[in-house]
Amino acid sequence: MYKIAFIGLGNMGGPMALNLLKAGHALAVFDLSQAALKTLGDAGARIAASARAAADGADIVVSMLPASRHVEGLYLGEEGIINGLRPGTLIIDCSTISAQSAIAVAQAAKAAGVDMIDAPVSGGTGGAQAGSLTFMVGGPAEALERARPVLLGMGRNIFHAGGPGAGQTAKICNNMLLGVLMAGTAEALALGVANGLDPQVLSDIMVKSSGRNWALELYNPVPGIMDNVPASRGYSGGFGVDLMLKDMGLAAESAINAKSAVPLGELARNLYALHSLNGAGALDFSSIYDWLKKKGK
Repeated sequence: MYKIAFIGLGNMGGPMALNLLKAGHALAVFDLSQAALKTLGDAGARIAASARAAADGADIVVSMLPASRHVEGLYLGEEGIINGLRPGTLIIDCSTISAQSAIAVAQAAKAAGVDMIDAPVSGGTGGAQAGSLTFMVGGPAEALERARPVLLGMGRNIFHAGGPGAGQTAKICNNMLLGVLMAGTAEALALGVANGLDPQVLSDIMVKSSGRNWALELYNPVPGIMDNVPASRGYSGGFGVDLMLKDMGLAAESAINAKSAVPLGELARNLYALHSLNGAGALDFSSIYDWLKKKGK
């Protein structure tokens, strides 16, 4: 078992940290939310006064933060915790950030004698709670093998995408596709409903036809079609529109850097941007269905 510092206890990080406690690891945790800290403290984690204090003496540092600037702020610069880590410490960053930021942190870690992998996740809050996440890992194979027991405490599937930053590239490709699929699925269902079809019947037809996809089959955007999805609880919880917009922005940035055309990704990103501007930023991204229905009236 490892001494682990866990930084970032939000909707994803909190359940992930709890699963590491259940796996028997010793955790020191830090977050700006006192409620999140209390939940982990009540479960047996040591509450630290700062990220640096949490990382003091840790074998492994796991971070799950909202954006590139937060990850860079945690690790880099004079206040960055890399400077205080023991040589040989392993960093596992599970945040979804730009590949460039992941590479910058990996380079700083290497210079300090610290190993690092970028290991963004797929599976959502349900996967975080169930311990069934998929990890897309960038970094040295040796560092991944050190991280594997910890990752398996939080998930089931681990893919080594390549060198530093490769995990982030894989993640943003996946999420760009997810955003496109959800927008297309919502559009097709809204079209069917506008023409008098029962959305349940149409969903059943498409699940058994060539339009079958994850958004349709496991995360249907029409209220009442599926239990235990955001659409059936007012689009609350789940993966927010603004988070999808952030990830699709990362994909657009990556496309510019790589000189790769992503016309469908850009069209879908614009739809989510308009949806967010209408006040839906905190709603689950499947609420794009509701926006499309209203736009058609």
